[in-house]
Parts: sequence; C-alpha cells; structure tokens
Amino acid sequence: MRHEDSQQQRPAADPQRRRGSFDPVEAYRRRTERIREEIARNRRGEYTVPTWVLALALAAVIAVWILVLFVL
Repeated sequence: MRHEDSQQQRPAADPQRRRGSFDPVEAYRRRTERIREEIARNRRGEYTVPTWVLALALAAVIAVWILVLFVL
C-alpha cells in the first residue's frame, strides 16, 4: 500500500478532541453543555442514585441491625 493510500483511509482527527491543546472557552462550553444535558435527564426522570450514597445507606442499615442485635 502506498503512503498516500494509507493517508486517505485513516479518519481525519477531530481538532476539538486533540490532547494537549486546552481552549478554556471550549472547555467552558463543553462543561455547561454536560450540565444542561444532566439537568434535562433529571427532569425527565432519568436520574440515578450515586454508588457512594447506596453504599452509605447499606452501611447504615447494617450498623442499625448490629446495634439492635447486640446492644439492645
């Protein structure tokens, strides 16, 4: 395969996805867009409970059971 052919088959790199280049305006735009999308998902009822909250609730339930069984 010639060098020109391999260049044509490779997809073009997205200039906004390059690593090492930091555009603060673009980063701000992406962040606000992600926040807007998350708010829209939450309003539609597609929210989820974070894993750390579930783990904390499980630990609290286990602690209460231990308290009830061994202390009271």
